[in-house]
Amino acid sequence: MNEVDSKKSSSDSRRRDLTKGSVPKNLWNMAWPQMGDSALTVVDQIADLFWAGRMGYKTIAGLGIAQTYILIYSTARIGLDASMRAMISRAIGANDKEYANHVLLQSLTITLIWTILIGGSGIIFTDQLLSMVGVSPVVVEAAASYMQLQFVAYSFQNFIRLTGGALNAAGDSINPLKAVTVSRGIHIILSPFLIFGWLGFPEMGIAGAAMANIVAQFLGMIMNLTVLYKGNSGIKLSFIAYRVDVGLIWRLIRVGLPAAMTSVQRSGSQLVLLICVSSFGDAPVAAFALSRRVENIVNNTSRGLGRASAAVAGQNLGAGNIERAKSALAWALVYSAVLSAIAMTLYLLFTEEISSAFNADPDFLGHMTTWLIILAIATFPMSSVQVLTHGISNTGATVAPMNITLTTMWLIEIPLAFGLAFLTSLESAGVPWGIAFGNIVRSAAFFWYFYRGNWLKPGLI
Repeated sequence: MNEVDSKKSSSDSRRRDLTKGSVPKNLWNMAWPQMGDSALTVVDQIADLFWAGRMGYKTIAGLGIAQTYILIYSTARIGLDASMRAMISRAIGANDKEYANHVLLQSLTITLIWTILIGGSGIIFTDQLLSMVGVSPVVVEAAASYMQLQFVAYSFQNFIRLTGGALNAAGDSINPLKAVTVSRGIHIILSPFLIFGWLGFPEMGIAGAAMANIVAQFLGMIMNLTVLYKGNSGIKLSFIAYRVDVGLIWRLIRVGLPAAMTSVQRSGSQLVLLICVSSFGDAPVAAFALSRRVENIVNNTSRGLGRASAAVAGQNLGAGNIERAKSALAWALVYSAVLSAIAMTLYLLFTEEISSAFNADPDFLGHMTTWLIILAIATFPMSSVQVLTHGISNTGATVAPMNITLTTMWLIEIPLAFGLAFLTSLESAGVPWGIAFGNIVRSAAFFWYFYRGNWLKPGLI
């Protein structure tokens, strides 16, 4: 074997060929790093809420609102990730690495434009966005600087998600996890120094957590770009033949738009529910913010599991292996069921301990424990929805997940939450009951679509 072949073999060995071997083993090898990646994302958000809790539950409420807006900004771009992942995984499965690089370059172009236009607007209109929710001026003041700096941090995270998604689609799940682990670790460690001014650092209050995140996300972005540039993970980033391909950009947007709408309306619905909850005071808002983040430890982990199953399914669809593609998502649901059972047990056994770890105010604790118990009951439907949404969308079938989510969210979940909150004695507790029931219906619809198999279309996109 000559030197060139030796280097090529070494490069290819760093990614996993998902078209061969055991499907559940391939899935697990791809899934655990992405599950870890997703879990770290929520732990990162909870860490900010933990420090906010030291300043009172009103600060928790403010950060919860800010994180909801940031989530909309971040998830609106996830549709692009879905189309890019689908195209790259199928291209790798068909052994067309040049096309995979071309898709990545066009995705980077779209993301840069998105970051400048939408991220910049978020920074400019932060105060107006926070005031829209209807919380007290104290809550708005607590969150404003934090939210502006987080828009900058999440602009860098857009590129971490994009480049990490490209690596995952090519079969490399380890390097993206390294980047996320480093960035999350730096954020968590650096945050208290900037919040409280330890060891001579500037005392920035809760905005210090966002400043720490800017540093952390920038370093994570550089790590992923370095891996892509070296080309040791099945896909190599090269700008030599770069050109703006309007046709491909439109195809990326067209395929990804339904996935983007799915993500935006899901995070947008959280804003609508937040406005509903704010009618009952700042304590329920704080409980809403924290309970959704705790719940998202399972949901975000399930999203990682769904994206991993899509990488396996996408490469197999690119290679024409339809049954292996379907098996990947079926095994993802099995793993999700085990994860949900563990999480539900922990949430129900340690409800008060989880709640009081953030703030011991009796008003806050009363709402928080109620929310957590209700949402724990619906853990498996919620997690299975995440697996199937991301598993199916990231293979390129984005329209059906959008239709299912839009229909169940706006015709069932939102109306039921408002009705139970304002028309019954449940008051703010009606919102989590509406969320739980909506997810049960949504899960049933996704299972029906999954077993029909209409999303199993082989070949390139």
